[in-house]
Amino acid sequence: MSDTKAASRILPILGAFLAGLALVLAAFIYLAGHSASPIGRAMASVGGPFHLEDQTGKPVSDQDMKGRPFLVFFGYTHCPDVCPTTLFEMSEVMKTLGKDADRTGALFITVDPARDTPAVLKDYLSNFDPHVRGLTGDPAAVEAALKAYRVYAAKIPLKDGDYTMDHTAAVYLMDKDGRFVAPFNLKQTPEAAAGQLRGYL
Repeated sequence: MSDTKAASRILPILGAFLAGLALVLAAFIYLAGHSASPIGRAMASVGGPFHLEDQTGKPVSDQDMKGRPFLVFFGYTHCPDVCPTTLFEMSEVMKTLGKDADRTGALFITVDPARDTPAVLKDYLSNFDPHVRGLTGDPAAVEAALKAYRVYAAKIPLKDGDYTMDHTAAVYLMDKDGRFVAPFNLKQTPEAAAGQLRGYL
């Protein structure tokens, strides 16, 4: 076969390939330019109804948080490092807010309801700012809260028969209507974090 004949057969194939590639790229660009809505819907789906009780045994629901911006963190009292560090940082933000802390909220929802009873939470949270409320409940109620906030939590057995918990460690910023705003950055200074939270009052 001559080079001319070979080229005459290859060119249409190459042209079709390039046209298909162009269509794929165009579709990718279109979807990228219109991705705000799906992302927005995903963000809006974070958070939702929950019915738990705090460290004093008082029932607390998502409706009780309406009218104030609040932070939500999921963890457990036997957590060796991440949880106490995060709660300390949340406490520093609450202290920095001063009187404005009464107009906001900070929730510590357990992922380990079997061990984290109201009494256990009360003792544990005595080490942190009193504006941080601990929430627990029966396993079904806690699981519903985990699903509402799209939180991963799993029991990890230990060799001695005990267990630890693997869990999502994000802090959620919710607005006055209980809608998810964004993950809250506690690695900034307490002053900067307090200022950010004040912006949603």
